[in-house]
Amino acid sequence: MSLHRFRWLALPVALALLLPPIHAEAAKKKAQRPAAAAKAKPAAKPAAKVESKAQKLQRLYDEYWEASLQLNPLQATFQGDPRWNDQLPNHLAADFRKRKHDFTTEWLAKVEAVGEEGLEGQDLLSYRIFVSNARDALEGERHPGWMQPINQFNSPATLVAMLGSGASAQPFKSVRDYDNWLKRAAQVPALFRQAVANMEQGMAAGVVQPRPLMEKVLPQLDALIKPTAEETLFWNPVRNMPADFPAAERERLTAAYREAIEGQLLPAYSMLREFIATKYLPATRTSAGMAALPGGAEWYAYNARQSTTTGLTPEQIHQIGLDEVARIHAQIRQVMKQVKFRGNMQKFFRYMQQDKRFEFRNEEALLAFYRGLEPKVMARVPEQFSLLPKAGFEIRPVEPYRAQSAAGGSYMRPSEDGSRPGVFYVNTYDLPTRKTWDAEDLFLHEAIPGHHFQLALQQELSGLPKFRRFGGETAFTEGWGLYAESLGRELGLYEDPYSYFGYLQNELWRAIRLVVDTGLHSKGWTREKVIDYMLENSATSRTDAVAEAERYMAIPGQALAYKIGELKIMELRRKAEAALGPRFDVREFHAEVLKDGSVPLDVLEAKIDAWIASRQETAPQAASG
Repeated sequence: MSLHRFRWLALPVALALLLPPIHAEAAKKKAQRPAAAAKAKPAAKPAAKVESKAQKLQRLYDEYWEASLQLNPLQATFQGDPRWNDQLPNHLAADFRKRKHDFTTEWLAKVEAVGEEGLEGQDLLSYRIFVSNARDALEGERHPGWMQPINQFNSPATLVAMLGSGASAQPFKSVRDYDNWLKRAAQVPALFRQAVANMEQGMAAGVVQPRPLMEKVLPQLDALIKPTAEETLFWNPVRNMPADFPAAERERLTAAYREAIEGQLLPAYSMLREFIATKYLPATRTSAGMAALPGGAEWYAYNARQSTTTGLTPEQIHQIGLDEVARIHAQIRQVMKQVKFRGNMQKFFRYMQQDKRFEFRNEEALLAFYRGLEPKVMARVPEQFSLLPKAGFEIRPVEPYRAQSAAGGSYMRPSEDGSRPGVFYVNTYDLPTRKTWDAEDLFLHEAIPGHHFQLALQQELSGLPKFRRFGGETAFTEGWGLYAESLGRELGLYEDPYSYFGYLQNELWRAIRLVVDTGLHSKGWTREKVIDYMLENSATSRTDAVAEAERYMAIPGQALAYKIGELKIMELRRKAEAALGPRFDVREFHAEVLKDGSVPLDVLEAKIDAWIASRQETAPQAASG
C-alpha cells in the first residue's frame, strides 16, 4: 500500500506530456552585421509566435500545479518543496472547502476555454482526463466526507504527529526549518477545533463513524499525550538538533519548542481526545457500512468508480471477487498437494498461521530478512526491467504510536530533490502474526519492483508536468504493486512452496477485499461477518482481519483498486503475449506500462493496444513464394 494520505491536497488529474520548451531565436550580433547595415532600412520585427492549443494547455498545467501547491502546502512539503513549510491551512473549514471548489471550477473553466478541437494524441488525452477528473472532483463535493474528519486510518492528529516527529517529510536541518515547524504547529489547535466542529455537524446530520473505528483512535491519541514536552514524540527534533547550531539559537529553539508543545499541541490533543471520548463516541453508529448513512449507496458507488477508474458497479465487483476467491483457492490446493498436507484448506490455513517455523525470532530478525531481499531481487531485475528509478529506498519499522492500526507494509515516495529516499515501512506490531512466508511478496509489492519502482520512477519523469508526476490513480498504483508480486519466481523468490503460498494468500486477500468491501457498503454486511469471511477463506490472523475490516470501514472503496488494477495489467500482458508471440519482450512491456507514470485503466489499455500495434507493424514480413 502506498501512502495516499492527502487526496484533498490536489485535483487528481491524470495524463499529459510536457512539450519541449519554446525558445525564441537568438538575435544576430551587431558585430556580424555588414557595415552597410547601419544605413539600411531596419528589418521588420519578426511577428510574435502564436501559441498553439497544446502549448497553451502546457502553460496552464504548469500554472495550475504552482497554484495547487500554494493552496495545499502540505503537498509541497511531502514533495520536498520547502516554500510553504510554515503553513498549515485549515482544510476542514467551510471557507477552505469553498476555496477548493472555486479553485477546481476556475481551472476547469480555463482548460475548457481552450477546448479540445484540433488536439490529438497525448494532448487530446490530457485535456479529456483533466476535464473528466475536475468534474469528478466537483461531483464528489456532494458527499459530506468533511463531517467524518477522523478515523483510525486517517486523522489530522496522526498527520501532525508524523510531521512533527522529525522522521518524516517536515525537514529539521536548519534554524529556519525549526522555525517553520513552530509556525506550522501554532496552527494545529485551530485545525483540531475545526475537526470537532465538523464532527458535531456530523452528529446532527447522522453522518458519524462506526464505533469500533473511534475506539481505536483513543489509544492513538493517548500515545501522543504526555505530561511534559520532553516525553512527547514532538521533542525528537530538539533531542536531535544539529550540533552546529549557535548556542543562542539552540537555547531559543529549545525554549520555544517546550512552550509550543506544552502550551499549544498537548492542550489541542487533550481537547480532541476529551471530545471523542465523552461526546463523539456515544454518538457513533453500530452499523459498519456506508449504506446506513444518508445517501450512502450513491456515495459508495462514487467511491468505487473513483477508486477503480472504471464504470463497474459494486454488484459487478462483488461477483468478480467471488470468482477470484474460487480460482485462487484451487491454486492453494495444489500447494497443499505439493507439501503433502493432510487435511482441508481451513486446517492448512491454521497450520500456516500457528506453526512456529513461520515466525521471526525478534524485530531485528524480521528487518534483517527484508533488507536481505534487496540484493537478491536486484540481481534478477535486469531480466525483467530496462527502466529503473534513480532514487534509493530504506526499510523502517512502523512507528509505535500508529502500529496497532497500520497495514502490514506501506511505502512513502522519495522527495523530489533526492534529500529523502523512498521508505518501505514494515509493521512489527504483534510480531508472531508477521509470518516468514508473507515477507517476500510484501517486499515485491511495496519496494522492488512494486511501489518503489513505479512511484519513484514516475517522480523522475522530468518530461511530464508536475501534476502528472506527483499525482496518480490508485487502481494503477496498487494494481502495479499487486502485479509486481506475481513476478516473484522470475526475480529469484518463491523458491519454496510456502513462500509461493504467501503470494497466493496475498492475491487471495485482495480478491477477498472485493467481496467484503462491497459486502460492507452495498450488501449490509456487519463488521463481524466480514471478519468471519476473511478468517474462513484465507490464512490471515485475527489481528490482521480486524485491522483490515476496520480499514474498509474507514476508507470505503479504496481497497477495490488493487485487484481490479492487477487484473487489467495481467489481461493486457496476456493480450500482448498472444499478439506478439516470440517478439514479446517482457522488459519492453514493463517499460511501456511504467514509462508514462500512473494513468486510468482505460488509458493504460489504449496505450498498450497502441504499443502492440506498433510492434506488429515493425515486425519483419514473411517472404512470399
